[in-house]
Amino acid sequence: MKKNTFCLSALALAISGLMACSPAPQENASNKNASQSSENQSQMSAQTESERLSAFFERTFEEDLKRSPVSQSYLGYKWDYGEWDDVSEEAKEQKIAISKNRLEELDTFDTQNLDEQEKLSVELYRYELERSIENDEFRHHNYVINQFRGPHTMVPSFLINIHSVKNEDDAKAYISRLDKVDSYFDQVIDQMKLREKAKVFPPKWAYEQMIQASENVISGAPFDTSESPSTLWEDINGKINELDVEDTVKQNLLAEAKAALLTSVRPAYQSLISELESQEKLTPEGDGVWRLPEGKAWYDNRLSWYTTTDLSAEEVHQIGVENVARIHEEMKDIMKEVEFDGTLQEFFEFMRTDEQFYYEDSQEGRQRYLTEAKQHIDNMREALPEYFGLTPQAKMIVKRVEAFREQSAGKAFYQSPAQDGSRPGIYYANLYDMSSMPTYQMEALAYHEGIPGHHMQRAIAQELEGIPMFQKFLSATAYTEGWGLYSEELAKDMGFYKDPYSDFGRLAMELWRACRLVVDTGIHAKQWSREKAVDYLVQNTPNPKYDAQKAIERYIALPGQATAYMIGKLKIMELREKAQQELGEKFSYPEFHDEILKDGPVSLAVLTDKINGWIEKTKNQ
Repeated sequence: MKKNTFCLSALALAISGLMACSPAPQENASNKNASQSSENQSQMSAQTESERLSAFFERTFEEDLKRSPVSQSYLGYKWDYGEWDDVSEEAKEQKIAISKNRLEELDTFDTQNLDEQEKLSVELYRYELERSIENDEFRHHNYVINQFRGPHTMVPSFLINIHSVKNEDDAKAYISRLDKVDSYFDQVIDQMKLREKAKVFPPKWAYEQMIQASENVISGAPFDTSESPSTLWEDINGKINELDVEDTVKQNLLAEAKAALLTSVRPAYQSLISELESQEKLTPEGDGVWRLPEGKAWYDNRLSWYTTTDLSAEEVHQIGVENVARIHEEMKDIMKEVEFDGTLQEFFEFMRTDEQFYYEDSQEGRQRYLTEAKQHIDNMREALPEYFGLTPQAKMIVKRVEAFREQSAGKAFYQSPAQDGSRPGIYYANLYDMSSMPTYQMEALAYHEGIPGHHMQRAIAQELEGIPMFQKFLSATAYTEGWGLYSEELAKDMGFYKDPYSDFGRLAMELWRACRLVVDTGIHAKQWSREKAVDYLVQNTPNPKYDAQKAIERYIALPGQATAYMIGKLKIMELREKAQQELGEKFSYPEFHDEILKDGPVSLAVLTDKINGWIEKTKNQ
């Protein structure tokens, strides 16, 4: 087994939307340069090319990790446990400079003296650097904050879910982070002002949601006279009171936390709210990025980034239209099976409104949903050995989205486990509106977010040995989300969805992703309004209007991201069908899936090369 190597060039894209990179400390003593250069050359000559590459990956991993306290915490490190990332413009300039320097350094490696795994690592590392540098042209086009995600919700979510408190030092680090929310938000507001100068704003309707979510964080004790504690005050109270320390220590820590909430957190959020209120008056009319300067070029960039293809907006749109029609026909077969007499749209209305498909809007109903979702995942776990060789060691739990962000959060999402095992993977179900979480979609949603979906792929990636760390955290949305959507259909191949309504739920979720291709391109390339896009989803899917509205708002906030799911899934299915046809009885589900998962996230072009190579190798065995 080769030595495990490390790099974090893309970790920020995977775990933090606002990672900063500053340059590594430079040696200023020029009189040492000659001797150090000679020493470095001697060391390089004594190393093999593989050892040089391993050292390069290890060094760059540590450099990047040291620049991102947030990334450190996600991975379970506590080096800078009381700090936030530097998101200043200077840090972003430095990050690009570092990327360019690393690209030059990567060119010094002789790939002829590397094995196939190392060549793949070099290819992936180069790919990530090059597209990061190319993407810098649009640095100020992304929304630094939107109603779907941003620093305003990241801060409390991160402190609650990621910042664990095991001892007094951890509690002080938590308080330190509270103390520094104001300086962190100052940088965020600076980034917002740069976008104001570039005339890049989220649409007008999004501001009310961002302001409301920000106000939610500073509502409750100690921010006001309410008897109910604020989300952060409740969290830090619970964590400190669980410590095995003297009561006087606990009281001192709680007093410091309270002071930090009042003197840093509250004014920070008030300043952010003020800036949001100011920019709300400046944003141009419309919803898609076509309304922004160089909007078409920006959207083309986003489609390329998320799909890892060169598909045009029109091509993506047409793929969506074709797959919507295909899935509608498959749904009609389910209608016949359950003997429903009516049109497809009438069946949609039946699925939206019949009480048998929804749990009551109560604590009991929400708990029932969580319990049954976990049972689906447990049942799937037992069936894995027949279809997978690689399985994750990390545990996974099912959890409700926290109250402070559930109104703006997505329907469901997954959070990766800590690599050191200190935190499990989490499948979050948003149970704010129970009418948006039908039971007939429960199975497919659990398989997508949990097992064999995101938890399988991401936890396995983190646990892989013999590959550089950066491969475990590469940003390849079409691969990761394509895998999640593929997992929904794989479950049918494995014998699940025995209830025809659950199988309809699977089709409904695939239909949702096909419709995303239509509405995302419709909004951002064809100048559809939010209302037109919502109407399209309501007319073509069984999802309720509220569900459709929140989804469209998400697609507006994250242009292009929603297209990655179906594009990735279609590619994986295409590759599987090719493998099954060419290999016949030699085809193996475990080997096929292991080939997909064994190198971490990759672009669809690299995935295609990998599977084609595996097919040829299997043929010759």
